[in-house]
Amino acid sequence: MTMIRRLRSVPVTYRVPAIVALLMVVISAVISEHVLDRLSRTQEGYLNGLAETYLDGLSSAVIPSVLRGDVWEVFDALDRSKSSYAALSPVETVVTGSDGRILAATDPTRMATFSQLPDSYLSRYGPGVVTIDESALTGFAKRDLIYQGQPVGTIHATFDVSRLFAERREILFTLLVTNGLLAVLFSLGGFLIVRQMIAPMRVLENHMRSAAHGAAEPISPGEIPAGDSEVAGLFRGYNTLVHAERERANFAMQLAEEEKLSSLGRLASGMAHEINNPLGGLFNALDTLKTHGETPGVRDTSISLIERGLAGIRDVVEAALATYRPERSQRPLSADDLNDVRLLLKPELRRKRQRLDWHIVWNELRELPIRGGPVRQAVLNLLLNASTITPDGGSISLKADGSGNHLKIEIGDQGPGIPADIAGILVDSDPGPAVRAGRGLGLWMVRRVVDDLGGSVAIAAKRDGGTTVTLTIPFERESTKAYAA
Repeated sequence: MTMIRRLRSVPVTYRVPAIVALLMVVISAVISEHVLDRLSRTQEGYLNGLAETYLDGLSSAVIPSVLRGDVWEVFDALDRSKSSYAALSPVETVVTGSDGRILAATDPTRMATFSQLPDSYLSRYGPGVVTIDESALTGFAKRDLIYQGQPVGTIHATFDVSRLFAERREILFTLLVTNGLLAVLFSLGGFLIVRQMIAPMRVLENHMRSAAHGAAEPISPGEIPAGDSEVAGLFRGYNTLVHAERERANFAMQLAEEEKLSSLGRLASGMAHEINNPLGGLFNALDTLKTHGETPGVRDTSISLIERGLAGIRDVVEAALATYRPERSQRPLSADDLNDVRLLLKPELRRKRQRLDWHIVWNELRELPIRGGPVRQAVLNLLLNASTITPDGGSISLKADGSGNHLKIEIGDQGPGIPADIAGILVDSDPGPAVRAGRGLGLWMVRRVVDDLGGSVAIAAKRDGGTTVTLTIPFERESTKAYAA
């Protein structure tokens, strides 16, 4: 398995030529084996034919001499046959009588006349015409001398077959060199061809890698091959996908902004009450000052009432601006941000007669190393969703704990639960079809905020009914080090 993983890690431009070279080696080995096998059979057939011709001619020449027991005539026949069959390269020929004794041999000093033929000569023959000993590079053949159906003697012949094996080695060397050169040429050609074929795919791969890091760019027209090839169609399809994704992202951003404005509209009526109530008191205080401004006690009381009313209006306006105005600063999160959210939510809770359970645990620091603007926007969206799905007269809750190395915010409701496709916007790796259909955009804004801050979202059902959405946002590292210092 480790070897397979290593092979898969090799680039295709090198892996394919290597496979081509390996296939060439295998194919050349198989072809060489077949060629050598065919050559061996051809050579053996040729040798058998020559040996049979040699034995047939020699048999016709020596049978009369063997019948007469004329040793010199047998010697003469052996000498004449040796020069006549030089192509066969006979090394040694021995003629024996019916009793197995030697009548004549091409080398009489080694095989004496009328001596007994060694037993090794009788055991060296196989089923074929010629038996080849590859280690000694020799071939052996014999022919029984038959006269009128009766055996009168035997011819034992030994041939030099070294030329056959030399021819085989020469052909094997030629095959190896030829197939080696072909394997190198095919590997080089495969490398160049595959590299040329892969080049457009590398362009597409680079653009897809950029798209994976959030910077999807269309392929320039200069990089698209001319004509209507498959690669050109693939590149154009990718460009169409990039443009469609950009349009979808722009459309989703527009819908998100509309959702944001929709949330502001829901709070506008409540904010009007929050501002109008102090304004009524302010006008009453001004009328009192106009009428009884000379009285010190009345004047001080009216001025104090005006100050409190203006401070209330200022708090409401600042909370709204801080939530819905683009956050350009990197201001850290403080408890005042969450209190602003509580202030903005108060009119909606009053309208639906709902109760807000509020519990915040802060560490010893006044500000946490987290960007405050995005967090307050996400919390407000979740609380508005919780208020919407909670029945009138119910309760919602917020618990925030920033005492560790991360901020944990739990928002609970008493609604029927979040549908699976809508919940997937917060917890799945892909927001899914809900966002593409224009649903759950408020939750999608929360998801974007949490992802930008490197946090996570969890959804769980409450025991007493309803749902709890938990945001876990880690502290920013650089800010954490600065605070620690």
